[in-house]
Amino acid sequence: MALKAEQSERLGKLLAERAEKIAKRWAEIAAAPLKGRLTVAESGRQTAELQAQLQKALADGAADLRSAQTTELRAVLTELSRGRARQGFTASETATSIFALKAALYDVVDVEKGGESALRDYVAWSLFIDELGLFTFEAFARAREHIITEQTEQLLELSTPVVKLWDGVVAVPLVGTLDSARAQVVMERLLQALVDTGSPYAIIDITGVPAVDTQVAQHVLKTVMAARLMGAECIISGIRPQIAQTIVTLGIEFGDIATKATLADALRHAIRRGAAAARAANREA
Repeated sequence: MALKAEQSERLGKLLAERAEKIAKRWAEIAAAPLKGRLTVAESGRQTAELQAQLQKALADGAADLRSAQTTELRAVLTELSRGRARQGFTASETATSIFALKAALYDVVDVEKGGESALRDYVAWSLFIDELGLFTFEAFARAREHIITEQTEQLLELSTPVVKLWDGVVAVPLVGTLDSARAQVVMERLLQALVDTGSPYAIIDITGVPAVDTQVAQHVLKTVMAARLMGAECIISGIRPQIAQTIVTLGIEFGDIATKATLADALRHAIRRGAAAARAANREA
């Protein structure tokens, strides 16, 4: 909603002349629905910054939120939304803090005494504030989506650790469902670990994977093939009886890939293979 030039000027003048009363009332109304999670003082610091930027934008002749004069105001609204998203507030609670300015303005504007002209101004100002609130809502949604994406990536990394078990042996203990996104992370982290450690053996432990289907098997096999291209031999451990039955029923073929019941068995196998390779190399030398 674009304000007329005279309406923008009158709103800016009102915010300047009644600044203290508006700021105090705005902070109180904005903090009320948050039920103590944000104090009036904290709310006051946020609304005071918004009020200052709003006054500045109106003084520069801003007519709507898309104008160049509101660049700094939009930046403050965006930062408020990001902060509230990180603090765990909802989009509605964040936008309501902006809508509270309408009630604060109503308390200092005598609509009845001002007549039709004052009523038209107040309606126009309210629509403009609605635009600010909707912008804040959208900024909050973008910020929250970004936070969720970051947290998902962090959880993926935390849920797919690559650990060095022995000299020349690394392991990836998998826990939970293995989907395409997670399988990609597993592959990348394992290959990087092989490069960093120079390990010729890698153990993929699926003890913590609740069920193995064709898709999970394909993800594991792709990871094994990628490791082989890096010159490493992979061993799959954690083949429980139920998993073994499922693999046979589905007709999944692991080919010449070594499989073991436990991680300990896989580690012993890798150590024996490594020792045998070392003895063979010494004989050739």
